[in-house]
Amino acid sequence: MPDSPIRKLVPYANKAKEMGRKVYHLNIGQPDIQTPQSAIDAIRSIDRKILEYTPSDGIKSYREKLAKYYHKFNINVDADDIIVTTGGSEAVTFAFMACLDPGDEIIVPEPAYANYEAFAIVAGAVIKSIAAKIDEGFALPPVEKFEKLITSRTKGFMICNPNNPTGYLYTRDEMNKIRDLVKKYDLFLFSDEVYREFCYTGAPYISAFHLDGIEQNVILVDSVSKRYSECGLRIGALVCKNEEVKKNLMKFCQARLSPPLIGQIAAEASLDDDGEYMLNTYNEYVERRKFLIDGLNRIDGVYSPIPMGAFYTVARLPVNDADKFCQWLLTDFEYENQTLFLAPASGFYTQSGLGKDEVRIAYVLEKESLAVCLKILEEALKVYPGSKVRPKYQENVVE
Repeated sequence: MPDSPIRKLVPYANKAKEMGRKVYHLNIGQPDIQTPQSAIDAIRSIDRKILEYTPSDGIKSYREKLAKYYHKFNINVDADDIIVTTGGSEAVTFAFMACLDPGDEIIVPEPAYANYEAFAIVAGAVIKSIAAKIDEGFALPPVEKFEKLITSRTKGFMICNPNNPTGYLYTRDEMNKIRDLVKKYDLFLFSDEVYREFCYTGAPYISAFHLDGIEQNVILVDSVSKRYSECGLRIGALVCKNEEVKKNLMKFCQARLSPPLIGQIAAEASLDDDGEYMLNTYNEYVERRKFLIDGLNRIDGVYSPIPMGAFYTVARLPVNDADKFCQWLLTDFEYENQTLFLAPASGFYTQSGLGKDEVRIAYVLEKESLAVCLKILEEALKVYPGSKVRPKYQENVVE
């Protein structure tokens, strides 16, 4: 099992806090935006004598309301196509375990969410990856490269759209090219779409369920953690129309008994939002994105492409080893008794040696805090022993 690039430096962050330093967490996708009041009120108003098991596939009323939510995005599913999981992480794990045998292979464009590799290891599967390039904005590599990886053991593609960690939003053309390979080789398409609410370009969000001809091949992964700032509820979902796959999924769901009762109650209440909550949240991330990307690209030697979705960016820094730099920030550096917690990007690649001068930054803090973070980063790079001089990249400013 690989270490998590998002959490492996936590002991150093804790030590820095014990020394009295303020640590700004840009390492983890934990929004500082308030959870919907409807969810908080639903928890406070629980009046039950017993906190019982729920059905293994989740409370039906929640699944019915979730189906209506998907209809707003032209994802035409019903309650019976939805299985509630204990977070999106369990959704990916169960999807892999239900569809893959030990030794089977999954093709993943990277950088990718680091835990996909961990979940594949749990299932005994193997990830085969093709790396996107920061200088190309992390666009999907040529499909021909993916096709060369397909063997008799290949069982599927895993994508995240909008993407974690890069913020890239796949175009319709790119999604259609993935669809064509899925159809040609009869593969699964595991599609993590937990950031669908956060698309910042005029191009539309393309769900895997929008792709014609592969409805039986798609397994969509979802979660309430990000769109409602409900990471601690641990409520996710699997959406699938394939009856055989659903039967396999239910074996794992029954083995773990049920998803959390209280989490489902709060998640269901969140769906009653009239749209104002999501609009305000979206607008806040738009402002944070512009502020952060503009600020990063004004620091000497730093380059970040413009993320088109989610609330992350991968930035290239003028350092020899971002893993060492991220640790150094927590152990050896402070600016006005403050420092940063960044996620080294090497952990988002399965191919050794990639991402060594890159970090993932989550813009989950308010702009006032992001301004401080940019100053800390600028000052740190001036004195870091492993800094190196880079030519200044052209301005990459969000319009």
